[in-house]
Amino acid sequence: MEEHKFIYIAYNKPAGIVCTTEKIEGNIIDAINHKENILPVGRLDKDSEGLLLLTNNGAIINKIIHPNFEHEKEYIVTLNLPLRNQFLKQMAQGVNIGEATTKPCKIKAEPNAKRIFRITLKQGLNRQIRRMCNALDYQVLKLQRVRIMNIKLGNLKLGEWRELTEDEVATLFLLLS
Repeated sequence: MEEHKFIYIAYNKPAGIVCTTEKIEGNIIDAINHKENILPVGRLDKDSEGLLLLTNNGAIINKIIHPNFEHEKEYIVTLNLPLRNQFLKQMAQGVNIGEATTKPCKIKAEPNAKRIFRITLKQGLNRQIRRMCNALDYQVLKLQRVRIMNIKLGNLKLGEWRELTEDEVATLFLLLS
C-alpha cells in the first residue's frame, strides 16, 4: 500500500481567481488542476494576486492562518495617489476599518516608487489592506502577496505553481511548532 504523501504548493494567484473549493467558474482548484485533493491555506480576494499556499495536510491550515498565531504575510501595494509620510505612519500604527482597528504592522515605501509600499501583517481581516487604505482616502490599484511566513513568491510566474522545497517545509514546521 502506498504511503500518503503530504503536498505543499506555492501558487502565484492571478487576479480574477476565487479562493474557494466551490464548483464555480474561476475557482482556485480548477485553476491549479492538481491531481490530488488540495485546499487553499487562507485566501486572497478575487482582485488580489500573489502567493497562496495549498496543501492536502488539513492539520496545518489553521496553524498558519489563525490570527492568534500572528504569522507574517507580506504584500506589495500600488496606490492611486503618491504616498505621504502621514499615511505610512497611520498604516503602521493601525487603522480603524469599521468593526476593528488593525494591529500595528511593518510598512515601508518602495525605493524609487511614489505610489508603492510593502506591508507586513500579522493579522488577516477580510480585505484588510484595501479597507485600511480606503479609510485613509487611498484606493488600491494592485495588491500582491509576496511572502507567507518563510515562503516567498520569488520569481514564480503569474498563474504558475511549484511544490515547496524540503527546506521550506522543514522551516515552515519549525515556525509552526
